[in-house]
Amino acid sequence: MAVKIGELLLKHNLITQEQLQEALELQKQNGSKIGQNLVQLGYVKEEDITNLLSQQYGIPSVDLSQFEEIDANLLKLITAEVAQKYMVFPVNRTGANLVLAMADPTNVFAMDDIKFMTGYNIEPVVASEAAIRQAIDTHYGTTTDLELKEIMDEAASTGQLEGADQDIETVEEEEGVDVHTLEAAAEEAPVVRLVNLLITDAIKKEASDIHIETYEKEFRIRFRIDGVLYEVMKPPYKLKDAIVSRVKILAKMDISEKRLPQDGRIKLKMNIEGRHREMDFRVSCLPCLFGEKIVMRLLDKEGLQLDMTKLGLEPISYERFKKAIYKPYGMVLVTGPTGSGKTNTLYSAMADLNRTDVNILTAEDPVEFNMPGINQVQMKDQIGLNFAAALRSFLRQDPNIILVGEVRDFETAEIAVKAALTGHLVMSTLHTNDAPTTISRLMNMGVEPFLVATSVNLIMAQRLVRRVCRECRDVQNIPPQALVDIGFTPEEAKEVKPVKGKGCNICNGTGFKGRTGLFEVLEVTDDVRELILCGASALEIRDKAKEQGMLTLRYSGLAKIKNQVACMEEVVRETVL
Repeated sequence: MAVKIGELLLKHNLITQEQLQEALELQKQNGSKIGQNLVQLGYVKEEDITNLLSQQYGIPSVDLSQFEEIDANLLKLITAEVAQKYMVFPVNRTGANLVLAMADPTNVFAMDDIKFMTGYNIEPVVASEAAIRQAIDTHYGTTTDLELKEIMDEAASTGQLEGADQDIETVEEEEGVDVHTLEAAAEEAPVVRLVNLLITDAIKKEASDIHIETYEKEFRIRFRIDGVLYEVMKPPYKLKDAIVSRVKILAKMDISEKRLPQDGRIKLKMNIEGRHREMDFRVSCLPCLFGEKIVMRLLDKEGLQLDMTKLGLEPISYERFKKAIYKPYGMVLVTGPTGSGKTNTLYSAMADLNRTDVNILTAEDPVEFNMPGINQVQMKDQIGLNFAAALRSFLRQDPNIILVGEVRDFETAEIAVKAALTGHLVMSTLHTNDAPTTISRLMNMGVEPFLVATSVNLIMAQRLVRRVCRECRDVQNIPPQALVDIGFTPEEAKEVKPVKGKGCNICNGTGFKGRTGLFEVLEVTDDVRELILCGASALEIRDKAKEQGMLTLRYSGLAKIKNQVACMEEVVRETVL
């Protein structure tokens, strides 16, 4: 069918010869189907292929999204494995006939096999491959669930799960570790497949972190998706050491060391749904009471958003931030808790500033993404290469712009301030609750008020909230007083129409898809500098900044509610009045 569909699309002038050739070249690289490649390249839509096949072979097409409920007995006729193998889905059964949705209605081998297995005559209808995959995931369970069952069955058949169902009474602390036994267990086929499946599924679900956790009687794996943790599986308890060891081997950690925390990195080249992707994983291993906890941070270059206009900044905040990063010297600080998107914001700023006439140096721990044209340095505390040491060296490298991963101590803060006062633009991050308290934090570190006042140009606090799914969002009926209570004016409360996601296949039933930022941009004007020099409190600085047009984190959240980007619960959870 691969060549046929290409020829059919060409014959009906839906694609050009050059586009077909490009899809054929892509097929040679990844082995995927021509139709799938053409859709991926954006030359045709799934519906175009479905309609063309329907017309060409006189077979009706079907919209599988309309079939919300499928008879369980119908699903038993064709196993999930067979449905995935032939890319088919049972739709209906009448008498001796079975209506079968097929991505390739010309696949007579598939129809013959299914006819033999079920004893029914096959009536094919056409559906897109994406729709069939979605139907299989919805009605049979996800690909992960199906493959996990196979892996567990395989592990059980090899005796690897023997005793897995027994109650765990005590967990003895291990004095010695048999490294050879751990390595052998980690290389067992079921364990290797399970870890590979785990990584692949996390990428498909756009997870940011994988948590592998061991408790007294339980071993579980969770994904963080859009900032929220979801439990995805509970492998048998007996597999815990093998799975942890497999991840540690991939991350080049010492598998015999179980008493101290370790950090590692995994670099993989993966073929996911016909696409070649390079993925980096930052891996952290922490010894806990009943075993080791592994957290894998997914660093996806394709998911990195480097367009500042798409971060979610309000127009006035965007203009102030852009003006600050284009100044020739001074400090720009981005603050917020871990996982609030600070690194993404700074990378976006650097991408905007990255030109051939500018020398940019970064000190990061760790370097999350490689950016061509920017000199990035990985910190190594064990050999004395920390932020302060790197900064001292940077000043002898003729830099224009310096990025420091985080200002953690007085020494780093002091050198960063001096660099900002001697003709360099310095960008860095801090962990504070909001923009005004960042000034107090620097002073608490030991930086003199006059140095803070003269070096800092702008401070931006940020948070991430989940976006309401566009496909299933629905207007909420919220009393105006409730809107006033969270910060809207009475006039605004009458006009605002908050939304919330109902849950659909696109967002996996959560009602959320993706995240956006909330921003509080404090521009250090002359009036604010005067307050800093006078030793004013963070509250006084905040009031002055608001007078001069600063939008608070809560106000930024209200703007997202007003524009139907975020829901009330998310904004209230992440911000305060």
